[in-house]
Amino acid sequence: MWGSAGAAYQIEGGNVASDLWVVEHVQPTIFREASGDAVDAYHRVFDDIALAASLGFNAHRFSIEWSRIEPEKGQISLAAIAYYRRVLEAIRSHGMTPVVTLHHFTSPRWFAAAGGFETRDGIEPFVRYAEIVSRHLGDLFGVVATFNEPNLGGLMSWGSLSKQIRPIVQASRASAARAVNSDKFAPLVLGDFRIQTPIIIEAHERAYDVIRRETGGRTPVGLTIAVNDERAGTPDAGLDAKLEDAVLPWVRARGDFIGVQNYTYALVGKDADLPNPEGVELTQMNYPFAPEALEGAIRLVARHTDKPIYVTENGVATEDDARRVAFIDRAVPAVFACMRDGIDVRGYIHWSFLDNWEWFAGFGPKFGLVAVDRTTFERTPKPSAAHLGRLARGGLPGDLRP
Repeated sequence: MWGSAGAAYQIEGGNVASDLWVVEHVQPTIFREASGDAVDAYHRVFDDIALAASLGFNAHRFSIEWSRIEPEKGQISLAAIAYYRRVLEAIRSHGMTPVVTLHHFTSPRWFAAAGGFETRDGIEPFVRYAEIVSRHLGDLFGVVATFNEPNLGGLMSWGSLSKQIRPIVQASRASAARAVNSDKFAPLVLGDFRIQTPIIIEAHERAYDVIRRETGGRTPVGLTIAVNDERAGTPDAGLDAKLEDAVLPWVRARGDFIGVQNYTYALVGKDADLPNPEGVELTQMNYPFAPEALEGAIRLVARHTDKPIYVTENGVATEDDARRVAFIDRAVPAVFACMRDGIDVRGYIHWSFLDNWEWFAGFGPKFGLVAVDRTTFERTPKPSAAHLGRLARGGLPGDLRP
């Protein structure tokens, strides 16, 4: 499976019923700039799908925005369901497999205002949402991830950035709570991972059962997790502790596959990640440029599960598209090296299809295979798009084979 990916909130624009729309528009906010129209994919999605297919991909990953499906609790938008059905039909019509994410970091604002996934009361609404979309759309699903990177809070808790931004996160949550008259406004990405982890795992496992039932057991259902290539940075590195915080609970959760999402490595100290080594090339996200880290991440997960693995995100934030081509040429062979050694890897999905709104960092980082004009929204494929498309059509040439 070869493809590229996007997330509704980062590309559609105008997701005004979402929890993060609230957080974007209060002070203080953790976001560098508001998402606004994003890259207007909501109105351009069918051209985008056709462009992705023309590159040679046989899969396309996208997310359904829960706040469009259920903008108020119990109020289901049949128009939104019909829209996402047309999206799925378009992906299918171009010969691509839809890789569907039900929750890509964002929830309806009413859900966050009720405590989100920091309360067990959040389980039932998510399971109901999963049931509704599976009943209406499940006949077109290809592969389904219930959650995107629900382990990210645990992973970030080992980094220095998490500690640095904690005060503004708390202040931002408080401002958002006042804005919606809530005393416990809890977006997933700003939540306490130790509280959220068991709640989200239960929500995932119950949704897993519902989706499998509604799709007649035909559709593989799992979740995606952020995975660094975790490397010991000191003799007393707390690798086991970090994996228990951030990776292993999710690998153990019930599911048909694990989506591995990797961008770099981490040097792990006793109880925190170490700073980036001096002199290493850094991406626009301040990560070390490390395409080979994907192999370490896949092997890490494979040591702890025999579930099939999909690489559901891998890429690099850079203005220099030649570096993206170089990244692809070093990352993709790592996937084939894992397959050669018997690891059941079933796909490589690049992040991202479009340059988009990159959460806290705004529109600055460029992950896309396709550039987007911020004024006209015109799409321009970069050389890396054609390059990955050639790999998708023909496999690895001899000089890239591991």
